[in-house]
Amino acid sequence: MAFLGYSAIFALYPGIIGYDPSFTDLNVILQPPSLAYPFGTDDLGRNLFLKSLNGIPIDAAISLSVVLLAIFIGVLTGATAGYFGGIIHQAIMGVTDIFLAFPGLVLAVAFAAALGPGMVNVIIALSVVWWPIYTRLARGETLSVKEQQFVTAARASGMSGLRIVASHIMPNVITPMIAYATADIGNVILLSAVLGYLGLGAQPPNVDLGRIVYDGQNFIRFAPWYSLLPGVVLFIIAISFAFVGDMLRDFLDPKMRI
Repeated sequence: MAFLGYSAIFALYPGIIGYDPSFTDLNVILQPPSLAYPFGTDDLGRNLFLKSLNGIPIDAAISLSVVLLAIFIGVLTGATAGYFGGIIHQAIMGVTDIFLAFPGLVLAVAFAAALGPGMVNVIIALSVVWWPIYTRLARGETLSVKEQQFVTAARASGMSGLRIVASHIMPNVITPMIAYATADIGNVILLSAVLGYLGLGAQPPNVDLGRIVYDGQNFIRFAPWYSLLPGVVLFIIAISFAFVGDMLRDFLDPKMRI
């Protein structure tokens, strides 16, 4: 998490480290990793370490946006379906099942290709794929929460169903989903990197880690660090978010502390 913060600062204010990640030096093309170039250089002599630092916040921004949108849509639809049941439940969960019937990667690529390349379109494409997961999670939590005494008391007091969902169900559904969402950010980063690898992500002059991996595949035989090291960074970020999610789950769930 701290690494993401540092990389964001460096990406937004390259003068802090005295180097522009887009700076090219044709005298150091495809240099191997060294003290001067920890990740080596690319085919235009750019510092791959700084180039990766510049790409990490882009992937992080996409992932955070997708997860936040998915939580918002998922909690709203899942809580509504779980509390009201009946036709509303069947309609919402029917649409959810349709989206879940398709492989997430295939559906994301299809939407991103239809919308065109770009960060905003990637966020939209991934959000379309991701919200059904949170709808199912929110529905399950709602079925448990709506039987609690405070919900029964609110219903007995004459409070409307929409108000109960907004003021009692949704706040109690969001909390258990925070840990899952934190761990899920790593998964979204990996999928956004796949879209970047396919050329559907951030466009020049911006560059994400997936695009760096793609650019390096043409030099994999004699410059393996070009693709390998940015790929390792992606792996570390995904694993880190998974660990943070597990810790949050242990902290937020009292049963895990017994």
